[in-house]
Amino acid sequence: MTSTSVASPSFGDLALLPAVLSAVETLGYEIPSPIQMQTIPALLEGRDMLGQAQTGTGKTAAFALPILSRLELTRREPQVLVMAPTRELAQQVAMSFSKYGQNLKGLEVATLCGGQEYREQLGALKRGAQVVVGTPGRIIDHLDRGSLKLDGLSALVLDEADEMLRMGFIDDVKRVVADTPKDAQRVFFSATLPTEIERIVNRYLVDPVKVAIEASAGTAASIDQRLVRVEGGAKLEALSRILEVEPVDGAIVFVRTRAACTTLMEQLSARGVNVASLSGDLDQSLRERTITRLKRGKVDVLIATDVAARGLDVSRITHVINYDLPQDSEAYTHRIGRTGRAGRTGIAITFVGSREMRKVRWMEQATGQHMADMPIPDEAAIRAHRDDAFFLRTQGALTAGAEEQRALIERLVAEGHDPIELACAFAAMARADEAPIGRMQPPRKERTEREPRDGKPAARRERGPSEGMTRYRVAVGHKDGVKRVSWSAPWPMKGASKAPASVASTFATPSPWWSCRARCRPASSTRWPVPRSPVVRWKSVKTPVPLPSVLRVAVRMGMPRSVAVTRRKSP
Repeated sequence: MTSTSVASPSFGDLALLPAVLSAVETLGYEIPSPIQMQTIPALLEGRDMLGQAQTGTGKTAAFALPILSRLELTRREPQVLVMAPTRELAQQVAMSFSKYGQNLKGLEVATLCGGQEYREQLGALKRGAQVVVGTPGRIIDHLDRGSLKLDGLSALVLDEADEMLRMGFIDDVKRVVADTPKDAQRVFFSATLPTEIERIVNRYLVDPVKVAIEASAGTAASIDQRLVRVEGGAKLEALSRILEVEPVDGAIVFVRTRAACTTLMEQLSARGVNVASLSGDLDQSLRERTITRLKRGKVDVLIATDVAARGLDVSRITHVINYDLPQDSEAYTHRIGRTGRAGRTGIAITFVGSREMRKVRWMEQATGQHMADMPIPDEAAIRAHRDDAFFLRTQGALTAGAEEQRALIERLVAEGHDPIELACAFAAMARADEAPIGRMQPPRKERTEREPRDGKPAARRERGPSEGMTRYRVAVGHKDGVKRVSWSAPWPMKGASKAPASVASTFATPSPWWSCRARCRPASSTRWPVPRSPVVRWKSVKTPVPLPSVLRVAVRMGMPRSVAVTRRKSP
């Protein structure tokens, strides 16, 4: 009995230009991804396309390879325009075009991004760049200058169109799409399909091929997603422990704001972590230097915001840590897509507080994968990890040899020191610089009934009026026009039928309160406390004092006259 096996498709089966196919093989790519299998044949035919795919699925090669295969290298004018929402993504796409077209003689790729000098960009355009990649703002600048012409355009690509909409570039996108020649090929890629993008698709794309790749078939399949249950006050210590124990080559830690980015970087740096930050307020040159340091291994941990890290493709990123939760499922998918790219595997760790657990469901739905619980390394795990690391260092030193230290050891042994004790002393000296293990803040315990000290149930305090007192309930609140006031004044009542003017004058002092409980006692000074519980006011007055005096006080306190007053007699 013989068995037949179906061979996996290869890039050689996709009818790419031989020079482009040679570059792909040189780069080590053998099997196309699902989106590349569905996209490349249609784009080689010149069809318009709408692709829905997340980052990390190989969509850059999906449109770059067929477009390069259809270029006319003898024409020295822009033939392909690729728009990307961020500088980093634009630079990444431009680099991909250069790599895939390395065997195409005469290929010129121009990158038009903000934060760069115009001189280089103008030079590339004057040399007749066939491929132009840029951000919307700088592309519009060159169109206004007249340095960029779209007359000879044969293909327009919008990469991450939904993100350009979210960042406010929709007007720039509409202008470029409208100015593109009608017979040009239009290719839109978008993780989601907002209404505005759908309108542009329906208006400008002609019988487009629609390709949709689920996240589970792309990015998330190569990422181990984990969940760490930790409250805000313990997140820094939890992050420090995870970075120490996990086999991290390079990591990106995501936070919500630029301020949090700076703060966390300073905190980790103080703990000895080789860290840098990347936020939206950095100038372009500093951003590029930071990314270069990360790629070269001079920075191990990058603290970043969502917008700043969009489009980053650094091969050494093994871990993505969501220190702060993302705003939505799309942002979560983009975050974890910074690792596990191009066939590599990665780990995504998300910090979640007790009040944020409901958000875990939509993150799991976005990727189609379950997030496994990950315990925070305890002190025993930290010590074991440090012991293992020291053991490996010692083995390495023994392998490399340390003959220059033999004379010293022999001298110490000759003086009567035990070799084991000497080894312990040297180990303690070698590990003296190890940072102390921080203390984890214990999780907040749920409130329970407090046990009485004597084992008997505690007597409940009587909340009713005291003996000889009558309580009136004045049921008013914000809707009745009650103003925020605070007061404290002596009130000699002795049969008085109303409060003196001196008391009323104290009712206008601002203070954040919503209720008052006070007792008016004859011939005594009364202080009016301000409790924290909201909604109603209580008055307890001695029986001989008539009810109208309570209402007069209520009116002087800023209450309307038409208030509900309920009388409760003392038992």
